[in-house]
Amino acid sequence: MFDQASMLRDVARRASAEASNRTLLEHQPAAIAITSGKGGVGKTNVVANLAVALANMGKRVMVLDADFGLANIDVLLGLAPKHNLKDFIHGDLELEDLLLDGPDGVRIIPASSGIEQMASLTVEQQSKLIRGLSGLGRHVDYLLIDTAAGISANVINFLLAAGIVMVVTTPEPTAMVDAYLMVKILAHRESRKRVSLLVNSVSGKEEAIKVCRQIDVVSRRFLSRPLELFGFIEKDRNVAEAVRHQAPFIKMFPNSIASKRMNVLARKLHSYCEERRSTDELDVWWDSLFHSARPS
Repeated sequence: MFDQASMLRDVARRASAEASNRTLLEHQPAAIAITSGKGGVGKTNVVANLAVALANMGKRVMVLDADFGLANIDVLLGLAPKHNLKDFIHGDLELEDLLLDGPDGVRIIPASSGIEQMASLTVEQQSKLIRGLSGLGRHVDYLLIDTAAGISANVINFLLAAGIVMVVTTPEPTAMVDAYLMVKILAHRESRKRVSLLVNSVSGKEEAIKVCRQIDVVSRRFLSRPLELFGFIEKDRNVAEAVRHQAPFIKMFPNSIASKRMNVLARKLHSYCEERRSTDELDVWWDSLFHSARPS
């Protein structure tokens, strides 16, 4: 059936071909979607600080704020965008006109907050966004997609699109249940999708492993799907202090526990992507954007 997912794949293929004809890219940017089953688990803070950590490694990083209803990464970083995705989707601006200069060279595509029609994009509007992203791809090593929390159609489409999906959770039971539900939906939509867990606000490695194991046991039993613990971030009072100052904790408190852990996560992510590049397994790269979404 020629449904929304197949339409998006066709658009992505055409956009990718056009980009290749223009620039003959020697490498493809990695597309990583970072999501959560519920709000309040620190997802956007993870995105912002991971982006800065990658930029500090000399990588060209772009962040797409894909929380089209309650966007806040610009607020978290103390930025004041003149334009946002509403002006691209519903207006006549180009996507590059929206780009904000964030910390350490990170480029940010800001979403709009509190605008109802942005929370549910049509297939034509999603296609327009794909084409715009493909046009910016030659300038990027990593695209981090900060999705909204929950399981809206927009969120699921972005998760199916990305080469890597990272689900952020905390040790709280409600956050763990919602993280499992996110994994469940993705398993039913795309069984081969690489999904890993990042456990935030833990006391240490042992608690992170415990949280992952609890979700993994249920996932293996009911979904026949093992889960990987991508990493964890310890509780650190400096994180909340940086948020109050609208600054990345990795810059404001570079020697803090959370900052050191974030640097570890950035190196791990980069190593994984480089390993896939060396073996020509490019499913995490830009070419897979919206290709991996399959008809439901």
